[in-house]
Amino acid sequence: MKSFTLALLVLSAVATAQGGSSKTTFYGEISDTQCAMNVHSLSRSHEEMIAKQSLGTDAASCAGQCVRRGGEWVLRAGEEVYRLKDQAEAEPYGGQKVKVTGTLDPKTRTIDNTAIEAARSNNKGQ
Repeated sequence: MKSFTLALLVLSAVATAQGGSSKTTFYGEISDTQCAMNVHSLSRSHEEMIAKQSLGTDAASCAGQCVRRGGEWVLRAGEEVYRLKDQAEAEPYGGQKVKVTGTLDPKTRTIDNTAIEAARSNNKGQ
């Protein structure tokens, strides 16, 4: 009987923990940590690098170069920057405005992204 009670207690704790985190939709641009987090860009964008022609000719090529040089894919939503857990899923969308679905860990500012798709121009936050 004790093991049954313990099992119920554990299942209840797991259900409560999982119930607190729900999927959310985020809108923004797939960028890289180096540009979005002001490592080499004062404007936190690709504009400076493109103007200098040092790391690409557009947002996608700039972000790709930065990731190849050690950066990570992130979602830049206005002034907010979120790391993306599934880096491989983000790669094809580098430099694009997107809709990301996932669960946010507010402590690490990381989205456990379960879906990324190109955003339609009429979405808020674009």
